[in-house]
Amino acid sequence: MKYRKLGQTDLNISAVTFGAWAAGGWMWGGTERNDAIRAIKASYDHGVTSIDTAPIYGQGTSEEIVGEAIKDIPRDQVQILTKYGMRWDLKKGNFGFSSKNNDGKDIDIYKYAGKESIIKECEDSLRRLGTDYIDLYQIHWPDVTTPIQETMEAVAQLIEQGKVRHAGVCNYDAVQMAEAENYVSLASNQVPYSMVQRDIEKDVVPYCQEHHKGILAYSPMQRGLLTGKLKPGHRFAEGDHRASNPYFKDTNLKKTNAFLESIKPIADAKGLSLGQLAILWTLEQPAITIALVGARNESQAVQNAKAMEKSLSKSEISEITAKLNKLELDL
Repeated sequence: MKYRKLGQTDLNISAVTFGAWAAGGWMWGGTERNDAIRAIKASYDHGVTSIDTAPIYGQGTSEEIVGEAIKDIPRDQVQILTKYGMRWDLKKGNFGFSSKNNDGKDIDIYKYAGKESIIKECEDSLRRLGTDYIDLYQIHWPDVTTPIQETMEAVAQLIEQGKVRHAGVCNYDAVQMAEAENYVSLASNQVPYSMVQRDIEKDVVPYCQEHHKGILAYSPMQRGLLTGKLKPGHRFAEGDHRASNPYFKDTNLKKTNAFLESIKPIADAKGLSLGQLAILWTLEQPAITIALVGARNESQAVQNAKAMEKSLSKSEISEITAKLNKLELDL
């Protein structure tokens, strides 16, 4: 495993970081707790020391699973990254969307990052995770109803109290990052980035390069699309959010799979799966610090971690990118 310094902090995190959204089951068709716990432990055994979770993932389930999985690991040997600002138990802030919890009950999700809410969320997360501090505390989505100043000053207070080590944001644009910087030193921005979703190259990447901020790339395998395992006509399990995601339309599956077939010789020559190749390509892109990769079971977790045993040459990266630039999806 390779480790990278996050922005200008003293936090070294594993290049492949365990993304625990799917482990929480919510929007992924449920979860098997024991499988998820084994997946996290297997990741750690293969050098993955960083885990990214959030309260909204399973409405506390993901954080509880992470806490259970790491309880026997020395606390300073693992980095816990979690979030705040998405409430399913409070109708306040900016309405996000309606969903169903793991029990099939209707819930409404609100993006809310008021001071009192952040303080409560932090305490709840610490309890579920079984720890007394969070390494990186990130706002999950921008909240247009709360001034950025109020939000970031609340996190700065938590840092002063020792409950949080570093502040981060998720899904912020460059303007929002600059505003947040007035009130707290940001370590990073967690944003979607993959071979087929590269929007951040326009403004977030240049900002982070100029200001020495880390970028945590989430969904580097585009939620399974870039594994090449999904074929046109695929039926997702009930509750799986991918069923209505445009990336998974039959036309896009055909186009993406054709692209993947064209780069498969590179993967084959190195003994890599297509998913592992996608992880390596992502980590070689400008300003990308780490790739957040989810796993539902031990086998997937080990395969993700083992991607770091190989590397790509500059010519291979260029060849992949050149073919990628010709891919046009119907989104």
